[in-house]
Amino acid sequence: MLSIRLTRRGTHRRPFYRIVVTEKRSKRDGGFIEILGYRNPLTDPEQLVVKLDRVDYWMKCGAQPSDTVKSLIARARRAAEATAAPTPNA
Repeated sequence: MLSIRLTRRGTHRRPFYRIVVTEKRSKRDGGFIEILGYRNPLTDPEQLVVKLDRVDYWMKCGAQPSDTVKSLIARARRAAEATAAPTPNA
């Protein structure tokens, strides 16, 4: 079974997270199939990049996102809609 979850990168006290597709039983920082994005909580504002088209593809293939990744995907979708929303002509 496939899972979409975070893997921790970076150094001690300087975390950096990747959003990856992996087998559910693999280790947290073990091998992965594809990198779908990343999250850097230390920048101001927090940096979040997600390839939403690839997330949709893997979810159609049966990959289950973790709770944290679900909320990050929702946040990325809201940000994408806000930037893509046309401005009304006044």
